[in-house]
Amino acid sequence: MPLRDLLLGLFVIAIWALNIIVIKVGVAELPPLLMTTLRFMLVAVLLVPFYPVARAQLPFLLLLSFTFGSLHFALLFIGLGQAEAGTGALLVQMGTPFATLLAVVFLKEKLGAKRIAGLLLSFAGVIVLAGGPTLPSPLPLTILLLSALGWAVSQLLIKRGPPIAPLALAGWVALFAIPQVALGSWLFETGQWQAIQQASWRGWGAMIYTAVMSSIVAYGIWYALLRRHPVNRVVPMTLLVPVLAVGLGALLMGDSLGIHKLLGGGLVVAGIALIVLNVGKRPPAKPL
Repeated sequence: MPLRDLLLGLFVIAIWALNIIVIKVGVAELPPLLMTTLRFMLVAVLLVPFYPVARAQLPFLLLLSFTFGSLHFALLFIGLGQAEAGTGALLVQMGTPFATLLAVVFLKEKLGAKRIAGLLLSFAGVIVLAGGPTLPSPLPLTILLLSALGWAVSQLLIKRGPPIAPLALAGWVALFAIPQVALGSWLFETGQWQAIQQASWRGWGAMIYTAVMSSIVAYGIWYALLRRHPVNRVVPMTLLVPVLAVGLGALLMGDSLGIHKLLGGGLVVAGIALIVLNVGKRPPAKPL
């Protein structure tokens, strides 16, 4: 890979890793579902007018807006509000093992020795994390794992669904997810208007970053790289996301770096490496 494209790939990885930190900063000032709603509104405004889709694709996008928009993103924002950044980033990476298992069950894909070993290592890593002090309480832990499951289900749908340009998919999923997440905010959160009035530049900057940098800029660059290079040269770089997120969490948020997080995180990343390096032709479609 030319140096320019390698640097672009690493730039995307840095954007996605920092996104974990940024979400935590944002939900400290804006309720998680409110922030997710505002994020989706901004993404939809910036993308939908420029990426039209066929009417026949709308039911598929509506379904994806629930699994990818509400289940993955909304639960991600809620879970990260109650977990350390690095630990949250590691747990969300479990979407890859979940997607592998779903593909075996529903698509009848074969596992192979490497991916079986990867699955075992990934789940062993979560067990090691569970023995440490940085794992969140059962509720946010469950929320983050459900977020990972939402991502995995979405990848299954995208793999079997109609071909849609990545930024069109991001824009229309955001548009359809707005009323879902807004309803959740109205039902389960309070003080939304006060939070909007009192949010500082940090809160608003975090919301804008997650929408513009993570979902649009990084997503656009990533798929441009996938068009120019084989998948097996590009996708393995995503293994750096949780590693960098753990480091940024310790550096910027004061998160701990205990033996459980380092060993458990290492097992999770190693397991995902075995799975990703044996992945098929379709790349993951995951922006954070």
